[in-house]
Amino acid sequence: MSSLRSWLYVTPAHRGTKQLCGASPLQASPGKTIRHRLNRGGDRSANNALWTIAMVRMRSEPRTQTYVTRRTAQGMSNKEIQRCLKRYIIRELYPLILADLSDAATIT
Repeated sequence: MSSLRSWLYVTPAHRGTKQLCGASPLQASPGKTIRHRLNRGGDRSANNALWTIAMVRMRSEPRTQTYVTRRTAQGMSNKEIQRCLKRYIIRELYPLILADLSDAATIT
């Protein structure tokens, strides 16, 4: 997570954070099919942390399990659901990380 903090100083934008963690979608559509895949660039350790959080949530958190059930009923694959979960996790973590950074800045 410390590597993610260092990237936040460089790119404070929310969208930039998803790109730097490898959680932003890229189009992977051959022909008429509209599909996306995760950006494989960025900080691999931050992406690994996001993947771990997503897997734990899929197994144990009722809110995430409901989300996975709903998305599966919509016809999404497990990989697509994981991609969406990573993006939601970044949206939840970004304000927390910024608050932690501002608290650390006021202490120092």
